[in-house]
Parts: sequence; structure tokens; C-alpha cells
Amino acid sequence: MQELKIDLGARSYPMYIGDGLLSRGDLFGRHTGSGALAIVTNTTVAPLYLETLKKALPARRILDVVLPDGEQFKTLATVERVLDALAAGRFNRDCAVIGLGGGVVGDMAGFAASCYQRGVAFVQVPTTLLAQVDSSVGGKTGVNHPAGKNLIGAFHQPICVIADTSTLGTLPERELRAGIAEVIKHGMLGDVQFFAWLESNVERLLARDREALVFAIRRSCEIKAGIVGADERESGPRAVLNLGHTFGHAIEAATAYDGWLHGEAVGAGLYIASDFSQRLGWIDQSELSRVRALLQRAGLTRSAPQIGARRALEFMGLDKKVRNDRIRLVLLKPLGTAVLAADYPADMLRSVVTDHFGDA
Repeated sequence: MQELKIDLGARSYPMYIGDGLLSRGDLFGRHTGSGALAIVTNTTVAPLYLETLKKALPARRILDVVLPDGEQFKTLATVERVLDALAAGRFNRDCAVIGLGGGVVGDMAGFAASCYQRGVAFVQVPTTLLAQVDSSVGGKTGVNHPAGKNLIGAFHQPICVIADTSTLGTLPERELRAGIAEVIKHGMLGDVQFFAWLESNVERLLARDREALVFAIRRSCEIKAGIVGADERESGPRAVLNLGHTFGHAIEAATAYDGWLHGEAVGAGLYIASDFSQRLGWIDQSELSRVRALLQRAGLTRSAPQIGARRALEFMGLDKKVRNDRIRLVLLKPLGTAVLAADYPADMLRSVVTDHFGDA
């Protein structure tokens, strides 16, 4: 087991990475005290791992909340089901909510924990690669709205993150590739040497090589933790973690969160952001080619849906980074370093969006 500290002062917490951690009742007990536990999971993860976790906590009062699986269920109505269950179970402020699942489960469980009795303890137990390298760290919680991705939510830091890498053995290949998109993102925005390591090792990740996965998870979380520690509530530098996401969120919103996994949309967004960076002269053609080649080897070169530039820009205009009606984009300057930019020609953005989303 490896341990990584997410340094946020009084809200600091540990992340544990290793095989078999779902069976470590001592690890959960160390952070959750003796109060009641609510395990929030979904219909896909529950049959695989819910009983394993419950058996590790035999002396605890445990409530199961099993939600439907899918991004389309990441709504206020679904979170209300969690809150109703907590209230019906007469849970007090000494309880803890455990999010057992991927990013959707973690976001909704964390949001419910942030709201219930004005905030109760929350434990992230990510079971997908995407959640282990990204969404479980940093305290962002929330749900989608028809107008845009993650428009409703709160910052609510977990008390710990327990990433059991053995859960990746049951992850469908498509979900694994979607998680690799976020791993690639971290190299692109924060560590060009890590990006080079990925160029040499992406096939090992696809083959679920344990050593490669543990290294990629830890390094991704180190990069993210360093950025989050400097800007917990995304008032400035943390926004660079959204590389590829403004374009990706437009894809997800335009398709009603159906048909595209989040990581697949991010993968498409990473290439569009890199293309725009190259057109601005901030990265060269060889760097753009490296990004394209790595995404292709990871199976992440799905083209953006042809929804038209006007509609894509409308969705991008609802992005949380927009200021004074100006779409601020995370771009590369150069590969390995990301910047939040608004000083680009508007006609160049429209040209890029038209080339990727169509001219309708």
C-alpha cells in the first residue's frame, strides 16, 4: 500500500493506493470513527464489491444506497434519494458517507454528504481508473443540469481516499481507456516527463500491468494534489486541471450525457485544445503529433459529434471558467505546461470549433 497526502491545511487528508484495500476494515475505522455508515454505490458496482466492504466492517451500522448506473442519472433527483435514505435511517452528524464506485457515484455521494445536516464526513472509494486518478481527489462534488455539466454542486473534501487497484480487474476496457484520458491529461498539463513515460508505457496500462497502474495513479494524483493544494476552490491556478474539459463538457451536454463516457469526451477535448494551442503557435506541430499519437494508441481519437459550431459555443459559454462573457480555455504553452487563456482571437476559436464540431 502506498500513501499520498493531499495537503490542504486543516482539510488535509490521505490517499491510500494498493490491492485489497476494500477488505481493510482497520483503514476505514481509522478515519470514520464509530458512527453509522452509508455506502452509496450503483447497480453495477454493488454486486461486485458491496459485500466485500460490508464484511470488512462487521460491527458497524451500515445503510446501503444503490443508485442506477450512468451519467444520465447524475441529477438532483438521484441525490435526493440519498438524502431521503439518510433521513429515513435517522443518521446523525457523526455518520460518514462512503462513495463506492466511479466518478458519478463519488460526485453524488460527496454532494449528498455536503448537504446533509450542513455537512457530514465523506470517504471516497473509487473503483474506476478515471475516479482513482482524478475525480476522487480535490473535493469537487455535484450533479449535471440539462444546460451543462456539473453546474450544481459544492466543494466538500473527503476525510480520506481509498483506491483499491484490484477493482480495475473488473473494469470494462472502454472504461479503462476513458480513465487513461485523465492520466494523459495530467502529463500534458503538468509533467512532460510523465507524458514521455506514458508514450513508453501506455500499452502496459491497457494490459492492466499492476506496477504501471500504481505508478500512473500515484503520479497523476501527485500532480493534481499539488495544484489543488495551491488553489482548493478553483479561484485561479486549479482551472488548468480542466484541460480538454471545456470542449469535452460541450460534447457531453450536447449528447444529453448519453453515448459518450466522460473520459472519451475529455480525450476528444484534449486533442481539440492541443490543435488550438498549435494554431496559436504555443506548441509546435511535432508536439501536436505526439498528443495525437498517444491518444490514438490509447483508443481515444473519437471525433467530436457534428452538432455545429454555434451550438458547441453555446454549451462552452456555460462553462464555469467563463468571465465577462469571455470563454477562458485551458491550453498548452508548451506541452507539459497548461495556461488559462482568454487572449486569443475569437475568429480563431470559431474556426477550430467549426473544424471539429461542424458548421451547422
